[in-house]
Amino acid sequence: MVYDVVIVGSGAGGGMAAYVLAKAGVRVALLEAGGPWDNARDSKMLTPAYASPRRGGTTPEKPFGEFDGCVGGWEIPGEPYTAAAGTEFMWWRARMVGGRTNHWGRISLRFGPQDFRGRTRDGLGDDWPIGYDDVAPWYDRIDRLIGVFGSRENLPDHPDGVFLPPPAPRCHERLMMDAARRLGVTCVPSRLSIITRPLNGRVPCHYCGQCDRGCATNSNFSSTNVLIAPALATGRLTLLTNAMVREVTLGHDGRATGVRYVHKTDGSDRQLQGRVVVLAASALETARLLLNSGSPLFPQGLANSSGTVGKYISDTTGADVWGVVPALEDMPRHNHAGVGGGHIYMPWWLDNRKLDFPRGYHIEPWGGLHEPAYGFMAGIQDYPGAGGGWGRDLKASYRKYWGSVVGFSGRGEMIPNDDTFCEIDPLVVDRWGIPVLRFHWKWSDHELNQASHMQQTFRALIEAMGGTVTAAPRTRQQGYGISKGGQIIHELGGARMGDDPKTSVVDRFGRAHDVPNLFIADGATFVSQADKNPTWTILALAMRTASYIADQATKGVL
Repeated sequence: MVYDVVIVGSGAGGGMAAYVLAKAGVRVALLEAGGPWDNARDSKMLTPAYASPRRGGTTPEKPFGEFDGCVGGWEIPGEPYTAAAGTEFMWWRARMVGGRTNHWGRISLRFGPQDFRGRTRDGLGDDWPIGYDDVAPWYDRIDRLIGVFGSRENLPDHPDGVFLPPPAPRCHERLMMDAARRLGVTCVPSRLSIITRPLNGRVPCHYCGQCDRGCATNSNFSSTNVLIAPALATGRLTLLTNAMVREVTLGHDGRATGVRYVHKTDGSDRQLQGRVVVLAASALETARLLLNSGSPLFPQGLANSSGTVGKYISDTTGADVWGVVPALEDMPRHNHAGVGGGHIYMPWWLDNRKLDFPRGYHIEPWGGLHEPAYGFMAGIQDYPGAGGGWGRDLKASYRKYWGSVVGFSGRGEMIPNDDTFCEIDPLVVDRWGIPVLRFHWKWSDHELNQASHMQQTFRALIEAMGGTVTAAPRTRQQGYGISKGGQIIHELGGARMGDDPKTSVVDRFGRAHDVPNLFIADGATFVSQADKNPTWTILALAMRTASYIADQATKGVL
């Protein structure tokens, strides 16, 4: 059978592409390297930790806890990756239907007008071939389809959306808001893709705070149940799980003909044919597929006449500071209702022209009575008198300090640099004989100075709350506590879009310059990061690309 469209990857980009195309009447095959998953059936949302053998602890395939809603991690048995000498890089891969959308914190921020014009703005990096006005209508559509809560704030370069009502801030968040106001730091309600009103047949969040376990009521967004399930209901989508794609196949005319994949359950090598191929395997996995799909026509890798596949990759920067706030000690036990994430956040508020780094960051506060034990222990371990003793004294100490630990995490923009890229390792293959990626990574002074600013800001916020910082200061030699490459799981680039085929891989619609029926619908096409999480933009661009494919197919162009 020859499908109209073959899609590789079932996460944000692949799920959205499958949804749009199946709804448009296109016959689609969707391949996922992991196994099946259904939120309503498989979630452990309301199961107490003590009901498991590990008390909710981690496993190799669940590094964020045994009941976490995502199967995958930075280290997957039989699926290695390598790093060049002097490089530290952590590559997270999801292996399940829905991909990383089963893991992410649902922070759903639009890129702003300036985020598409980085080079024009400060001379660094490159501009996108599209602007905010090109993407804004698609943001509106996914707001209405998926749902996002928030508030209209009219902030510069932080576009408002079609918002559902946000939940009220909790006790510790009100103290944070007051501290931010006194320091001149912008603080507004969070923007999360968790519905607080009924939407498109889905019920609103009931505030159990277990979003990371997979939402059994589908009140938060995941590709699995919000996009793929309705696409399957059309009868025009075929979902193939445990299908590890090896390469994109090519005809003598230079057009993609489908994919070769390994069926992981029996190890057999199989082929699937399609008139159009869409890669949405996640940014770096897509780059790996292109590089592994070399041929006499494309000796450097498929669609790589520009030599830019695997280049211009980046990740969000991250740094954290935490402390103890006496005003939150001996907190009366109460229903700490809310979603699985912060009810407030702090978008970038300063002018970079007055600072020693060129791009900004946003702040994600955390704390309160719902904070996991590891966050609580990290916060009090260096606080005098907290968590010491045995028996009754230890219990009394925990009762006093539980809920008093707060923290702030920065998430900022990295500028792509020539020393950061991925390539095929010539010596290492995975368990199916597929060559793996080798990473080169370097934070520049731009990112290190940004992390230093994060540290100073977070310490000031905790002190303004009347708290004591218990996180040790980080020096420049320690990178100011900056995250490792890949650690924040926001890697982008590797097959960037552009108008010039000599310097980019795909055009403004995600269509490969070199292969007319090959498209990319994930973070690989991004020209740059932003001071916002990328998933909402991946979804918007995937909807735009899939709509373009459907339109072109209707016209007979593809």
